[in-house]
Amino acid sequence: MNTVFKKRGLALIIAAGLLANHSAAQDSVKVKKPKSEPFAWGDFGWVQGNNRQKNSLLDTKYFTGSVTIDCNYNYSFNRPVDHTNSGSTATFRSNEFNISYIEAGGEFHEPVTGARAKLMLQFGTRATGIPRNDNTPLRGQYDLYNALRYVTEGYAGIHINKMHGINIDLGIFKSYVGLLSYNNFENWNYQPSYTSDNTPWFFTGARVQLFPTDKLKLELWLVNGWQTYGMFNEMPGIGYQVMWRPKEKFSILSSSYVGWDTPNEKKRLRFHTDNSAVVRYYNRPGRRFISKAAFSVTGDLGFENGGGVKPFNGDSITPAQHSISGMFYNRFWFGKKQQLAFTIGGGYINNPGRYLALLPAGNAVLSQNPGDQFEGWDASAGFQYMPNDYLTFGMEFVTRHTSVPYFSGRGGVTSPNGWNPPIGNPAGFKADLVKDENRLIFSTIFRF
Repeated sequence: MNTVFKKRGLALIIAAGLLANHSAAQDSVKVKKPKSEPFAWGDFGWVQGNNRQKNSLLDTKYFTGSVTIDCNYNYSFNRPVDHTNSGSTATFRSNEFNISYIEAGGEFHEPVTGARAKLMLQFGTRATGIPRNDNTPLRGQYDLYNALRYVTEGYAGIHINKMHGINIDLGIFKSYVGLLSYNNFENWNYQPSYTSDNTPWFFTGARVQLFPTDKLKLELWLVNGWQTYGMFNEMPGIGYQVMWRPKEKFSILSSSYVGWDTPNEKKRLRFHTDNSAVVRYYNRPGRRFISKAAFSVTGDLGFENGGGVKPFNGDSITPAQHSISGMFYNRFWFGKKQQLAFTIGGGYINNPGRYLALLPAGNAVLSQNPGDQFEGWDASAGFQYMPNDYLTFGMEFVTRHTSVPYFSGRGGVTSPNGWNPPIGNPAGFKADLVKDENRLIFSTIFRF
C-alpha cells in the first residue's frame, strides 16, 4: 500500500510541475516585459536643478507626496527702508526673516489604466512674486491671480506604455527653461542669475512628453503664453524641449518657444531659445577633500518682431528688441558623504526693450517702451550644508549690477513707511532705484 501511494504521489507531483511549467511558459509569451524607466539607469541627483533625494518617504502604489518649506534671511547692503527687494524671483523681502516658499501636494498614478494627476500648492512670498508680471488676469471679469497663484502644478493626464513612456497632460506645469528648478532645494545656488530669473517658471496649457529611449526626452507645449495664467492675445504659444543624458556625467537641455505675448500688440511675435549643458568632470566619492565637481553652462537668445520693433539692427523709428543672456556655475562637493558643497558663478544679460525685465514695485518704475536699454551682470558664491537628504542650510553672497537704476535703494520702492494708508502714502513718491546691489542670503530648506 505504501509503495502504491508513493508512486501515485510522485506522479501527481510530476504532473503539477509540468502544468506549472506550461502555464509559466504561456505567461511568458503573453506578458510583455516593461521597458526601462527613463533616466533611472544613473544617479542624476548631482545635476543643477535636480532633486538629490533618491527615495520618497511618502510613496505608495497610487500616490507620491512631497512637502517643501523654504525660509530665508536676505540681507541687502542697500538697506531699503521698506524691506522690499527688487528684480528677483527668489527673494522679495530685505533685512528680515521671510517664509519664501511652502509647497505641498503630490502625484497620483493609477498603474493599470495609466491615469495620472498632480497637485502641488504653494504659499509664501513667491506665490505673490512669481506671477507679478503676468498681465492676463487684468483682462476679463474674473480674478485669475487669486484663482491660480497658489498652485505651482495642477494637471491631469494619462501615461501610455509605449516606447519608454508617453505622458499627455493638461493644466499648470513647471518650466525648465533657464535650467534652475522652481524649487530651490534642487538648485546649487539660491539666487538665480538673470537668465533664470527672467524666463518662465511655469506654463499653463497642454504638454506631451515622449521618451523614445531611457536617455532621451522630447516634450511639446501648447500654452496660453510666456508665464501667464490666461492668453492675452488670440494665439497660443508653442514650444518644445529636448533632454538628453547619454552618460551619468553629462546632461543636455534645449528648449524653444514662439508666442504672441505683448499686451495690446497682437502682431508682435516673440521667439526664445534656451540651451544648457551640465558636466560632472570629477568624481572621487572616497576623497576627504574635494570628492566631486561639476559645472553648468547656459546660453539664451530671444527676440520680438512686428508691432513697431524688429529683432536686431534697429533705429529710432523701429528699435531693436532682443535678449542675449548666459550663466555659468561651478560646484565642488567635499568629504566622503558630500554633505558640504561650494558653488561660484554668475551671468550676463542684454535686453533692449526690457520685455523680459522684472519690473520693480512702486511708482516711477522702469518703462518697457521699444528701445529702452537694459544690460546687467551678476556673480555669486555660496556654501550649502546638507546634513541629510531632507535638509539644506545655505549661505550665499550675491553682487548684481545693471546699466540703469533697477535695484531697491535706501529710500525703498513703496514710500518710506509702506505701500498703503494709513501707515504709508505712496502718492507723489518716486521709487529709489540704484544700479548696484550686494546681498547676503541665509537659507534653510526642508523637503520631505
